[in-house]
Amino acid sequence: MKRVQGNVSRRDVLALSGLALGALAARGGNSATPLVTPPTAPVAVAKVSGYDQDLVAQFERMFDQLGGIGHLVRGKTIGMKLNLTGAGGRGRRVGISAGLTTWVHPSVVGALTAVLGKLGAKRIRLLESAFRKEGGLLEDAMLQDGWDVEAIRNAAPIVEFEDTNGLGLAKKYSILNVKSRPYIYPAFALNHSYEDCDFFVSVAKMKNHEEMGITLSMKNLFGITPELGYGLRDTIPAGASRWTRERVFHYGQMQPPAGIPQEIDFKSNRYEGWRMPRLLTDICGARPIDLAVIDGIETIIGGEGTGVPGTKPAKPRLLVVGLNCVCTDAVAMATMGYNPRAGRNEPPFKVYKDAHTHPPEQLIPPEESHQYADNIVLMGEAAGIGTADLAKIDVRGVPIKDALYDFETRWKGQAPV
Repeated sequence: MKRVQGNVSRRDVLALSGLALGALAARGGNSATPLVTPPTAPVAVAKVSGYDQDLVAQFERMFDQLGGIGHLVRGKTIGMKLNLTGAGGRGRRVGISAGLTTWVHPSVVGALTAVLGKLGAKRIRLLESAFRKEGGLLEDAMLQDGWDVEAIRNAAPIVEFEDTNGLGLAKKYSILNVKSRPYIYPAFALNHSYEDCDFFVSVAKMKNHEEMGITLSMKNLFGITPELGYGLRDTIPAGASRWTRERVFHYGQMQPPAGIPQEIDFKSNRYEGWRMPRLLTDICGARPIDLAVIDGIETIIGGEGTGVPGTKPAKPRLLVVGLNCVCTDAVAMATMGYNPRAGRNEPPFKVYKDAHTHPPEQLIPPEESHQYADNIVLMGEAAGIGTADLAKIDVRGVPIKDALYDFETRWKGQAPV
């Protein structure tokens, strides 16, 4: 059982009460005065019957609802980070393609690529860390799940693919500084494609996460950190895996290799439910998301991958798109039936005891364990990236109440999927 090392600070209490950490400063005693109001941006929600719907027309409508994005992408290099969890062709392990469960669907990627091309993008790069050796091809991971790679390649004038799990086509990593208030890292070493792009898109799958509660546009950016840069080591303990990025980021058991930015405070909390929401917020601050696209047409509930016991296929039939990742994820959370301002002991941020073997009703009471994950959208709000307050977000298209697909009740078997 995981335990928190160290105490929860007053700053954490403020953040998890819905107060923006990065926008507050103590003014004597226990008072706090807001210094900065987190930005907001409209979010478009659509009901989509299936992947055979005209998704090109659907994205065009949603971008119009946002006020248009042509002026943002015309003549630009677009970096599009795809959510291909554990990319390596493992999506068919339950007899269903990954695009219907854990990955963004190729029809979504193809349609989005086509629309960005029509809007005048100079170059579109599809990016993901595919857990392949240096020099491996991202296209190979897609082909293993049955993607029509050539159709996507031809959807716009210049479409490129790069596995960003290592250096790729560059000779060194790009160092991107955290532009928001940093929590754990001041900067990250990333594949050159995350620096070279003028406009950055996070294309995420709408789903739960075993440790984080939710996987949306912010969580999707964990995959931009290169395993070959942060994890792979020449010297490792006997019997340990060489793939050590999880030990660096999730648990803080070891520092990144020399030459890569180190933690601000290696004595800070080592518990992953504390670390990961802050780490992801830092990553979003280093490589800001210009457009968040969330594929909730078909997915799974109960975890981020089909290897997590208890997951179930589901059909929310939703697309959520926005120009601010915190606002977009907050709205997506609401369509999933979750409160975007939920605390660490509320769904979806409760962590289930021995999730691999116990049913969902066996929760650890909060007074007995620190099994929790902090709310990532509140962490993003606290860092000043965007607001998680639905009252301050202009939701366009389908109202949240008409888009609602309650993940928690369906996961617990209280409603059909």
